[in-house]
Amino acid sequence: MRSWLTHLEGPLDGSRHDPARLQTVHQGRPLLARYDLAGLRAALPRDELARRPAELWKWRELLPVQRAENIVSLGEEATPLLACPRLGGALGLADLRVKDESHLPTGSFKARGLALAISRARELGVERVAIPTAGNAGGALAAYAARAGMEAFVFMPSDTPLANQGEVALFGAHAFLVDGLITDCAALVQAGTAEMGWFDLSTLKEPYRLEGKKTMGLELAEQLGWQLPDVILYPTGGGTGLIGMAKAFDELEALGWIAAGKRPRFYACQSDGCAPIVRAFEAGERFAAPFEPAVTRASGLRVPKAVDDFLILDAVRASGGAAVAAPEAAILPWMRRASALEGLALCPETGACLAVLEQLLATKAIDRDERIVVFNTGAAQKYVECLPLPTRRLARGERPDWKALARA
Repeated sequence: MRSWLTHLEGPLDGSRHDPARLQTVHQGRPLLARYDLAGLRAALPRDELARRPAELWKWRELLPVQRAENIVSLGEEATPLLACPRLGGALGLADLRVKDESHLPTGSFKARGLALAISRARELGVERVAIPTAGNAGGALAAYAARAGMEAFVFMPSDTPLANQGEVALFGAHAFLVDGLITDCAALVQAGTAEMGWFDLSTLKEPYRLEGKKTMGLELAEQLGWQLPDVILYPTGGGTGLIGMAKAFDELEALGWIAAGKRPRFYACQSDGCAPIVRAFEAGERFAAPFEPAVTRASGLRVPKAVDDFLILDAVRASGGAAVAAPEAAILPWMRRASALEGLALCPETGACLAVLEQLLATKAIDRDERIVVFNTGAAQKYVECLPLPTRRLARGERPDWKALARA
């Protein structure tokens, strides 16, 4: 196994940093992993990838882990890219697809980032980790830390979905419920770092969760025959997935594996109950002010201040896309409607994307014949509080009115 990682880079000032040392942030902002893409282009033909198993680690040359024995894996297979003709038909679309991340370990896209973060942390000698989470990242961290034999501490808002709370405890992490938002949880992690000696795995507080998330873009390009879609709608809280895909497309173009200049328009989808990126986008700002109060049923979108705000906004603007807020009241109806149409267990964050898609079609920002990909970032079953429940009850021995059912 060989990684072509060369250095870490400060995106604001271009400074170089040593990847062999444990790194956090520079000037309060994330560091980005950089690779010898010219050398890799000469060494690795694109066709070689087709002979490898369809899993996250097939992209090993573009990932930061240096030695195979340091990989911490729970079986990260490629997630399906599913055509959605019934949902597309309801929206009047010719080609709508869902990239279903719920198939990953722990049921969400967070497995990609935490697999890489924990693997690289293990490689650099970390034994204790901590994270603030709105839900799925905490469960993924707890699982991968358990797999690696690391001690894990997870801080989550007290209204975090019950399934997330339960899986954190199930995997043996030290779990704390905090009266507040994810930003309050992050403050606790930061405050405890010196005394507890843990490594902070907050979103983009270290360089390698992003590298895991970028595999969504690498995978998507390969699944579409190295032809990128016209439009990507992505639920945006911390935003690492969107940034990671933009980075993936840059690297694929540098490798000559995709055509130059052909990029999808990114739509960063938020709820109007927590829309700091949307507000900054509309105001023409590069950095987003904290959004208060932050209230949404889509817990993954309840991030009032993202450390990588400028990277999200840069990627969206460079793509010709936009940041758009879904009406909070439309999120659960769209989650339920789309799930019923296609049999996909869509999370509320994806419901926000579909509500945004409806708006973009109405304003003709998206053409109905474009190839559109929506990301389902987690399994609906992890949001028990958002699931509809049966309303029909039969007493013992009672039968339904078959004729009425047949007419329904």
